[in-house]
Amino acid sequence: LKLFSWAAAMAGKIQIVYCVRCKWMLRAAWLAQELLSTFEKDRIISEVALVPDLDTGGQFEILCDGQTIWSRKAEGRFPEAKEIKQRVRDILAPERNLGHSDAPGRQTSGQATEQADAGDT
Repeated sequence: LKLFSWAAAMAGKIQIVYCVRCKWMLRAAWLAQELLSTFEKDRIISEVALVPDLDTGGQFEILCDGQTIWSRKAEGRFPEAKEIKQRVRDILAPERNLGHSDAPGRQTSGQATEQADAGDT
């Protein structure tokens, strides 16, 4: 398997750990697809791995470069896709705007500058 040179040199490794006994593979795969389709042109995600957990019941965790960004047990629920997109973006590309998936009222530094410039005219 030959990796693209940009992927081999990049961080952006996402792991979605899911409980096999709970049959949460489809949920994990759907979130993987959401992340890949959202960030496919940005080159910030080098891989998304689905990690089946046969030992820990109820496990559903998402890690970004080894850092837990979502734990079903800690949060008490499953994430919405936009929450995961925001958390991945906040770690890997904080300047990126997610459009309709972004947190209300959030501005990138470029948007703030554009608005300030518009107010100067």
